[in-house]
Amino acid sequence: MVHRNAPLTPTGRLRLARCVVDDGWPVRRAAERFQVAHTTAARWAGRYRHDGEQAMDDRSSRPHRSPQRTSRAVEDEVLRLRDEHKIGPGRIAGRVPVAASTVHQVLRRHHRPILAACDRATGEPVRRYEHPRPGELVHVDVKKLGRIPEGGGHRVLGRAAGRGNQARACGGGYLFLHTALDDHSRLAYTETLADEKAATCAAFLRRA
Repeated sequence: MVHRNAPLTPTGRLRLARCVVDDGWPVRRAAERFQVAHTTAARWAGRYRHDGEQAMDDRSSRPHRSPQRTSRAVEDEVLRLRDEHKIGPGRIAGRVPVAASTVHQVLRRHHRPILAACDRATGEPVRRYEHPRPGELVHVDVKKLGRIPEGGGHRVLGRAAGRGNQARACGGGYLFLHTALDDHSRLAYTETLADEKAATCAAFLRRA
């Protein structure tokens, strides 16, 4: 994904490079035409000259060599502490000779999820299923809620007075909160209805 403020997309880079390499434009003229720095125009033209169209995509910024990378023995110890004790980078760093930030990088490199995304008992990542497209699976649920009448219910007034208050409440004793939730997008739709009968639920699903 190209940065939203990038002056050149891969297509724009290719056009710039072709102007310089194929059409013979001076680099400075191409830079002015595409409103980029001279060094930027020279870089994309050079990549196109040596590697062709496929060189117009962004490259990884990862270095070719990492001589100061954490040793394999330390990485193994970090992973062992994480798997056996279910602890985070801060506590692991107190037991191995590296900083917490380095521990975090080691855990990321080995695809260990954060503790909040793991089951506390097993340490395994919690896996949530998700359908690939909206509308393929819709969860429907009904929540039954007791009405609280004006003046309060039996918890405030006592059983006898509460029943009398309840009988005078508009619409009876309960409301039914119908909710439909799309599995892919997590978009929710909710209505408050008078009951949870089959016809009511079917009509709600059609509206949702």
